[in-house]
Amino acid sequence: MHNNNHFVHWFRASSPYIHSHRNKTFVVCFGGEAVLADDFEHHVHDFALLNSLGIRLVLVHGIRPQIDLRLAAKQETPRFHKQLRITDACALQCVKEAAGMVRVEIEALLSLGVANSPMAGAKLKVASGNFVIAKPLGVIDGIDYGHTGEVRRVDSEAIHQQLDQDNVVLISPIGYSPSGEVFNLSSEQVATSVAIALKAEKLIFLTEQDCLHPKDGTAMQQMTTLEAMALLENYPEFPEMLSNPLKAAIHACQSGILRVHLINRNQNGALLLELFTRDGIGTLISLQPYEDIRSAQLNDLAGILELIKPLEQQGILAKRSREKIEMEIADYIVIERDGLIIGCVALHPNQEGRFGALACLAVHPDYQRSARANRLLDYAYRKAKQLNLTKLFVLSTQTIQWFIERGFLLSDINSLPEPIKAFYNPQRNSKVLCKELDE
Repeated sequence: MHNNNHFVHWFRASSPYIHSHRNKTFVVCFGGEAVLADDFEHHVHDFALLNSLGIRLVLVHGIRPQIDLRLAAKQETPRFHKQLRITDACALQCVKEAAGMVRVEIEALLSLGVANSPMAGAKLKVASGNFVIAKPLGVIDGIDYGHTGEVRRVDSEAIHQQLDQDNVVLISPIGYSPSGEVFNLSSEQVATSVAIALKAEKLIFLTEQDCLHPKDGTAMQQMTTLEAMALLENYPEFPEMLSNPLKAAIHACQSGILRVHLINRNQNGALLLELFTRDGIGTLISLQPYEDIRSAQLNDLAGILELIKPLEQQGILAKRSREKIEMEIADYIVIERDGLIIGCVALHPNQEGRFGALACLAVHPDYQRSARANRLLDYAYRKAKQLNLTKLFVLSTQTIQWFIERGFLLSDINSLPEPIKAFYNPQRNSKVLCKELDE
C-alpha cells in the first residue's frame, strides 16, 4: 500500500510537468560512451516515453569512443589538440563508419515494439538527414585539423517538418558542405547549434558523471551562466567530460535557450527524474536563478493561500481572508521555485511610526530545514531598512524560540504600537516579540 501511495503521489506531482512539456522541443545530447553501455536501452525507453507524452524530441549522439576503436583496429593513434580531434583521411573514414553504425543501432532500438517491454506499442518514427551544414575548422596554432569542422548552419525548417510529423529526429556529429565534403563535428556543438536554431525549450546533456563542485564535492543543482563561467575560470582542472557540456550550456543560454540540463546518465531513469520532479537530479544552467526571492504580485495570491492554509488549520498562523491578502499583497515577500511559491512572509510597515509587523512566515514542507526561512527574514530586514524602519514586531504562538534565536526579544502586549495592538486576538494569546534594527 505504501508503494502504491508513493506512486500515486509521484504521478500527481508529475502532471504539471507533463502538461508544460507537451508540444515543446527538447534537444538531448549523449556521448558514444552511453551508446556502448549495457543500460543504453533504458535511455531509449525514456526517449520513447517522452515522445509519447507529446515532446518534440531531437537526439544528438556522439561517436568519440567508436572512432577510437576503429583507429586502434587500424593501429592508428588518435590525435587531439585543445580537446578537438585532428581528422585526417584515415580518421575521417573511421568517423563515417562509426557514425553510420551508431545511427543504425539507435534507430534499431527506437524501432523496438516487443510485447511486455517498455517499447510495446510505441511505433516510433525516426528521421535522420543532412540537417547540419558545416565548414572546415582550418589551421589553428599551426595545427591543421584536416576534416574536423564546425557548424555553419542548421536546416531548422527541415527538422521542424519532421517534428511536425511526430518523428524523433536523430542527428549524428557529422556536417556537410555545399561542395559535398564531410566534416567531423563536436556533438556538443551540434546539439547547441540545433537547439538555438530550433529555439528549443530545453537542451539536455547526458553526462558521464555528476556535476560536483571541485572544492568540496557537493552536487551543484543549479547555476547561472555567470556562476558557470566563474567555475570554469577558477577551476581549470574541471573534468573535460563536464567542462565541454558546461561551455556549451553557457553559449546556449546566452543565445536564448532558457534552460540547459546536465544529467548523469548512469542513474536509471535520470532523464525522467530531472524532467518530471520539481528538484530533479542533475544540474540546471540558466541565465537567471531557478529559485528567486522577490516581492509578491497579484498572480502569486493562489500560491500564498495554498502555502499558508495548512498552517492556519494547525493554528500556527492566524487566519487571513483572501481579500485581506489581496489588499496587502505589496507587503508580501515570496520565494518562487520553478513556478511554485515555496515560501512567504509579510512585512506590514508603518513608516510614520518607523515600525513594522512581520506575519505569515511559511515555508513549504518539502523545502524546510534549508535556510529558506532565514532568507525570507533577511529579505524582510533589508526591505525594512530601505523603509527606514527601526523596530520589528512579531506575534507568535508556536515559533517563539525560532525568532528568539534570531535576535528577537520577548515583550508584552503593552509594548505594541496601537495599530498592531488593535489587531491582537486575546483568544490566540500570542507571544509578543520585538527586534531593534540597526540604524
